[in-house]
Amino acid sequence: MITISLCMIVKNEEEALDRCLSAIQDAVDEFVIVDTGSTDRTKEIAAKYTQHVYDFQWIDDFSAARNFSFSKATKEYIMWLDADDVVDEANVARLKELKRTLPPEIDRVSMPYNLGFDASGNVTFSLRRFRLVRRSCNFKWEGPVHEVLITDGPMIASDVAIAHHKDKPYTDRNLQIYLARKQRGEQFSPRDLYYFANELRDNGRNEEAIEYYNKFLDTDKGWVEDNIQACFKLGDCYNKLDRRQDAVAAMSRSLWYDTPRPEYYSNMGDIFLVLGNYRVAAHWYKQAIETEAPADTMGMTSNIITTWYPHLQICLCYDKLGQHELASEHNEKALAYSPQHPSMLYNRKYFMGVLGSRFVRGEGTPEIDPA
Repeated sequence: MITISLCMIVKNEEEALDRCLSAIQDAVDEFVIVDTGSTDRTKEIAAKYTQHVYDFQWIDDFSAARNFSFSKATKEYIMWLDADDVVDEANVARLKELKRTLPPEIDRVSMPYNLGFDASGNVTFSLRRFRLVRRSCNFKWEGPVHEVLITDGPMIASDVAIAHHKDKPYTDRNLQIYLARKQRGEQFSPRDLYYFANELRDNGRNEEAIEYYNKFLDTDKGWVEDNIQACFKLGDCYNKLDRRQDAVAAMSRSLWYDTPRPEYYSNMGDIFLVLGNYRVAAHWYKQAIETEAPADTMGMTSNIITTWYPHLQICLCYDKLGQHELASEHNEKALAYSPQHPSMLYNRKYFMGVLGSRFVRGEGTPEIDPA
């Protein structure tokens, strides 16, 4: 059985840290907690679980802090988490099994990182990250913000899933770090350009985000999954500025990098839906339904795009076109994926009234009072 050092960097995490550490303590062999300047009870909580609590002066560089935490590990493998990550009981069991069965030649293990959830707890957004690595390989983190662990060598894709449940209010901390680096005249890597654009977009600075997404794509040096997402996000920025033709062109730029993704078709449907061209929008949503997402890309995946969302949007399109039976049919298909979704349940009551005896209820969805 392998041994694992769990390495974390923390700051003012008294609300989340105990939940994180208590859940996983039986599956790891060592905690290494690096505090970057807490003013609350974070270090006191960490001390309940380990003597390996270290201070690190914050220098606006996440990689520096993570590399310092890795340097303090002593076990065969290193695993990393953030304080607001959760490993539930089922995935703790999977991690214990992984410890028993990991082939000795493996240097790195990727795990699903679930980032978004619906009201029923179903995963809506996820990606894979290299979460467990052999300590002797001396892998390093790179990038002051949105850091990445640079790895190579034999790997496996594990089913141990980590859930991210952010409890703190959103801040523009990362944006300010990028802006300060820009002010100092620092040279941005392609990855920096992409994540700086993301921060600008997330803060509503769409014109600037457009500039940096284009700079990133023009380097032609980005990871293919970042390239594709940059095209989609660039299109979103244009869309928010009511520049629909530019949005279509930006999203279609993703076709240079791979076959069309379900997100591409769904995004195109969204544009034509806003324009009121319901026939064309329905065409694009159908393509989203019929297109399978590629497996194991390590990139961001949207589970709602490959399940209920395009059905719900087609329902709206067909209803606007007066094709109520087809609209109801797609609403029922959407409900099969998300049986408690309030919009879909509302739609069902609406179609009961519109269709009367012609209404056909889908299988596997709940009864509701039609009154």
